Amino acid sequence: MSAGYLERVYGLSGRTAVVTGARTGIGRACAVALAGAGADVVLWGRSDGGMEDVAGEVRSFGVSARVVGAEMSDLDAVAVVADRVLADTRVDILVNNAGMIARGPTAGIALETWRDVLTVNLDSVFVLSQRFGVPMTERGSGAIVNIASLLSFQGGLNVAAYTASKHALTGLTKSLANEWASLGVNVNAVAPGYVVTNNTEALRTDPDREPSIRSRIPAGRWAEPEDIAGAVAFLASPAARYIHGHTLVVDGGWMGR
Repeated sequence: MSAGYLERVYGLSGRTAVVTGARTGIGRACAVALAGAGADVVLWGRSDGGMEDVAGEVRSFGVSARVVGAEMSDLDAVAVVADRVLADTRVDILVNNAGMIARGPTAGIALETWRDVLTVNLDSVFVLSQRFGVPMTERGSGAIVNIASLLSFQGGLNVAAYTASKHALTGLTKSLANEWASLGVNVNAVAPGYVVTNNTEALRTDPDREPSIRSRIPAGRWAEPEDIAGAVAFLASPAARYIHGHTLVVDGGWMGR
C-alpha cells in the first residue's frame, strides 16, 4: 500500500459538503466526520443560529464551516438558501439528514400533520437533490447520501407518515442513482437503527418499549450518532465510487434477527 493511499481513497480534502439538520444528533456527527476527513462543511439548520458549537468543532479540523438556515417545511425558502450556497461555493457532497416524526395512531393523525412529515422528509430532499445534484452531473462528480431508516423496510407502529416518507426516500435514492450514476454522481442512503437522538427520546424514556427494543438488538445497545456518521463519510468518499442506489443498514444487527 503506497503512502497516502488512505487519504486518496477516504479523504475529502478540497470538497465541500452540505449537511442538513446539522445542529444535533446524526447531522452534527456527520458534519464532524466529514470535516475530520478534510471537507469544508455547510451546516444547515432550521435557522442560522444555535450552531456555534458544531461550527467550532468543524473548524477545529482546519476546514471551513458556514452556517445557513431554512425550515425544511418551507420549500421555497429551501430553494432560495440552496441557490445562495451555490452562488458562493461548489457543493460536492449533500447529506440529506433533516427530518421529523409524528407519533400517534393513524386514525387520529390530521392530514396537515401527514403532509408536514412528507414535506420535510421527502419533498425537501427532492428539492435539494435537484438544486445540488444537477451541478454535480454537469461536472461529472459528486455524492448524495440520504438518511433513511429501518422504517424504510418495516411498517413500524403509530408512525404512518414517517414510514411512508422513509420508504419513498429509498425509492428516490434508487431512481436518482439510475439517472445519475453514469454522470459520475453517487446517490446512496444510510438506514440507521435505533439511535440516541432527540427523535427517539419518547422511545428511550418508555419503560416498556426501551428494554424491548434493546433486547432485540444483537449489539446490545442503541447506536450513537457517530456510529452512523462513519457510514455516511464512507459513502461520500472515493472509496464508494462504484456504489450506486444502495441503502446501507447500520443497525447493530437488528435486521438480521
